[in-house]
Amino acid sequence: MNTNFDKCLDMLLDDEGGFVNNAKDPGGMTNLGVTRAAWESFVGRASSEKEMRNLTRKSVISFYEKKYWDACKCDDLPSGIDYLIFDFAVNAGVGTAVKLLQNVLGIARDGSVGPVTLQNVDISDKIDLISRYSSAKIKHYEDLPTFPEFGKGWLNRVELVKSKACSMLG
Repeated sequence: MNTNFDKCLDMLLDDEGGFVNNAKDPGGMTNLGVTRAAWESFVGRASSEKEMRNLTRKSVISFYEKKYWDACKCDDLPSGIDYLIFDFAVNAGVGTAVKLLQNVLGIARDGSVGPVTLQNVDISDKIDLISRYSSAKIKHYEDLPTFPEFGKGWLNRVELVKSKACSMLG
């Protein structure tokens, strides 16, 4: 079993940064990569701007672990692949991240990491998988209507995550 959650969370939080509230961002008010809507869904109540501004690493650990890491079964993925999938799940949603992985693997896209997905990841060339997944992420971003506004940052993030994921391979 993989135990990279803390390391991957630290890398993700370094990339996500702090509080932003960009009117052009469909995610709206965000802190540490946590959108207000996602936070409210997780805690089961409305949240204020003050609460969003005061989120800390400690306060979002459970959020990230349950909503993204566990949902993508990252503990069952190889080191590096776990980070690659986790990071994109946070940015694009669990279903999108997993379906993209399944598409790159050439298997049925059900959006759930099960035995078939895990077996295909296991037998894949990990560097090739990271490269193809990263290319598919770029295509995903280029197809979004907000690409002109946020594309440069997304593309930089793809390369950064790709590099980190490759460096984590055993």
